[in-house]
Amino acid sequence: MGETSYSIGEGPATRVSLSLPEGTAEAIRARVGKREFSAFIAAAVERELRGEVLDEYLADYENRNGPVSEQAQQRARQVFDEVFAEEGEWPAAG
Repeated sequence: MGETSYSIGEGPATRVSLSLPEGTAEAIRARVGKREFSAFIAAAVERELRGEVLDEYLADYENRNGPVSEQAQQRARQVFDEVFAEEGEWPAAG
């Protein structure tokens, strides 16, 4: 049998060991409480991974096509604002 492959944010939970500066851990506990600590870390890591994937895509695009125009950047902001506002997950950028 082959191994199942999961995308970022998918699949069953798996236990990992993590070391953080104590001040960072305290700030997380103060913000979300002890019970939501793991969920907070998982969400933060998922955001970082998605951001890195997007950065890699943009770098590749610009490498192949040159810099993204101001007009294209404005259109991308508009699309992101509309999509995330509809989903209620990300406030529209100002």
